[in-house]
Amino acid sequence: MIYKFKSKATGDLIMLQAHGQTLLKIIGKSDAEQLQRGILLPEDMPRAILALQQAVSDEEQARSELAQQATAQGQTPPPAPTVSLRQRSLPFIQMAQRCMAEKKEIVWGV
Repeated sequence: MIYKFKSKATGDLIMLQAHGQTLLKIIGKSDAEQLQRGILLPEDMPRAILALQQAVSDEEQARSELAQQATAQGQTPPPAPTVSLRQRSLPFIQMAQRCMAEKKEIVWGV
């Protein structure tokens, strides 16, 4: 399955299921119905953007701490993920920012 996030303010944003679900859970859309189909209203977008930015920051901090611990123990730090949460979430954040400015919702599963 794929997610197609749609809005009248932007082009469609398509993501694989695992990545789309991760973003939706971060922004608080985690029940089964909201994962299948839903809407993000302009008034909810600032909170969603902040939640994504915080999750990115948390992931980067955790990765940095693991690398520091490994280095302190004389081990090789674990490799960074091929595509980070920062990279995966940026298109959605940009879409939300544009939709928020134009007061248009984002929908998926419809």
